[in-house]
Amino acid sequence: RITFGSHYMIWATVAVVLGIALTVISADKFVEGAASLAARLGMSHFLIGLTIVSIGTSAPELLVSAVAAYEGSPGLALGNALGSNITNIALVLGATACVFPLLVPRPLVRRELPLLTFICLCVYALAYRGVYDLWAGFALLAALPVVLYRLMKDEAQVADETEIPDLSLPAALLLTLGGLLVLLGSSKALVWGATEIARYFGVSELIIGLTIVAIGTSLPELAASMASALNNKTDMALGTVIGSNFFNFLGVIGIAAIISPFAIEQDVFTRDLPWTLGLTVLLWLLARFGAHGTLKRSYGILLILLYVSYLWHISATIVPN
Repeated sequence: RITFGSHYMIWATVAVVLGIALTVISADKFVEGAASLAARLGMSHFLIGLTIVSIGTSAPELLVSAVAAYEGSPGLALGNALGSNITNIALVLGATACVFPLLVPRPLVRRELPLLTFICLCVYALAYRGVYDLWAGFALLAALPVVLYRLMKDEAQVADETEIPDLSLPAALLLTLGGLLVLLGSSKALVWGATEIARYFGVSELIIGLTIVAIGTSLPELAASMASALNNKTDMALGTVIGSNFFNFLGVIGIAAIISPFAIEQDVFTRDLPWTLGLTVLLWLLARFGAHGTLKRSYGILLILLYVSYLWHISATIVPN
């Protein structure tokens, strides 16, 4: 017999599944339309790559976390950001490396990964204040354009090779506005469903953000990394994940803190931030000392096993409660 509670739970699950699917699809269409529209307005490929395309795969995390913070679920917003970074390194790169060994560009080892580790340490240090408030949010958000520019200033050739869809003006406007509206609506549905599931099972919204929502909003990174690796552009696969993690640390957490300053749960200090920092440092070490500058299949298997261990760690912390 289906009770009211279980019936409500079914609708919450549907909202999460459809929310994830529509969020991923609408984010892709929004970026496609916005990039075409920007090209029609005379924006250079470099600038399009620096702005629209570089944040495209992080649009789901950004909108979902912003909506969650606005609707009073900051734990879901923070869980989405940290969980997505953990998922990107351990699951996305792990799965991609298992299928296609990834060549690591030397600039990534010398510049991007040390900078990502430093940003992670800054996020960790800000957390020790016990709250992500307006000051922390503005500090993180202000650093985002500086970091993006630093990452992209020597990548003009890559940005110039960015494929910009050749759409008519009405089509570009339709995809841009329609994609943005669907992205916002699907984000609201996903946040509602996730919070209801958390209430139903008696777990915190942070846990749902770290697992279900984080995996769902990381699907664009997985798709982009696999597609890049299939086309023998494994450096782009790594770049997609690293760029997304930068944006999650600075943009997603920063915007969520500005919209709704929030206290940080104890589990974030003892479990999630250490895992995020540990995996970031591990990726740097694997890239730096890996055989012939390659993330081999064995490294991919290691990363996936670590992701399973992280999920087990989460379950071990919530089962007693």
